[in-house]
Amino acid sequence: MIVDLDRFLAVERPLWQELETLLSVYDRDRLFRPTTAQSLRLFELYQRSVADLARLEEGGHVDIANELSSVVTRAYAQIHSSRRRPRFKPMEWLLIVLPSTFRRQIGAFQMALGVTLFGCALGAAFLAWDPAAKEGILPFSNLLGDPKDRVHEEEHKTKDPNGEVHAGFAAMLMTHNTRVALTALALGLTWGVGTMIILFSNGITLGAVCFDYVRAGETKFLLGWLMPHGVIEIPAILIASQAGLVLASALIGWNSRVRRRDRLRAVSSDVFTLAAGAALMLVWAGIVESYISQYHKPVLPYEAKIAFGAVELILLIYFFFFVGRRRAEPQTAKEPSAK
Repeated sequence: MIVDLDRFLAVERPLWQELETLLSVYDRDRLFRPTTAQSLRLFELYQRSVADLARLEEGGHVDIANELSSVVTRAYAQIHSSRRRPRFKPMEWLLIVLPSTFRRQIGAFQMALGVTLFGCALGAAFLAWDPAAKEGILPFSNLLGDPKDRVHEEEHKTKDPNGEVHAGFAAMLMTHNTRVALTALALGLTWGVGTMIILFSNGITLGAVCFDYVRAGETKFLLGWLMPHGVIEIPAILIASQAGLVLASALIGWNSRVRRRDRLRAVSSDVFTLAAGAALMLVWAGIVESYISQYHKPVLPYEAKIAFGAVELILLIYFFFFVGRRRAEPQTAKEPSAK
């Protein structure tokens, strides 16, 4: 029974309004996929509203009960309905779902980036402290010599007139990079430990290579060599690792009351989306690395290659942080907090 109606409404009505706001998200966007916290909050608010409705009806407050009843009915229908999965639309997935998923899981990407940058700093520091450490840090034999010798060799090597070597090299790069990315994703099943190790190892290698070439005065060659494909390849591996860390977070649960199976189901779509996006990026990076990055001065000026990489990077940042925001984000920007 309600003793003080005004006080009851002051406490409970904001919760009804929150429930209605959350339901409107589902109504406006049939593609909306709630987070685990949003699903739990919806069910919590529904249960609270059902109890409030019973108390209002018991106390004879018919008008207010009718107002709340419509919201409770909508919540019941939403919770117990099976939303039909819409037909897959490639362009909608590419231009809305993929960048929106990246932004929604931005915390995992920031963690992947942070681990990689930490590895880069250590790799550069190791090489600065002990130049002989190069053999233990760098995994490829063509990186072990003097950078100046390699630059001279690359600029004077015989080119492949028919492009057959480059075509095979592109296929090899796509296969190798995709394997690394998928491994980083799959190692999310180790509660993220394996993913972190791969990121850290890649960071050490990248930092050591960059330091070695900059110290040798070959910065322009380094940028012209790495930027055309690296501004796509490195973010692709980070995004694949982002998917692995999202998977790891669902496994760990962080004191969640939701069963592990349900947590994994809740993030499965995001993990698949990020993995598919990373795979597409690696295909492009393999093509660019084979047909642009591997051609050096005088065939391709370094300035042109650096400019190409800079344009790629700007477009990539714009795509992931701004594309699809107007359609996908207004409904999800204000995520209900779990109480």
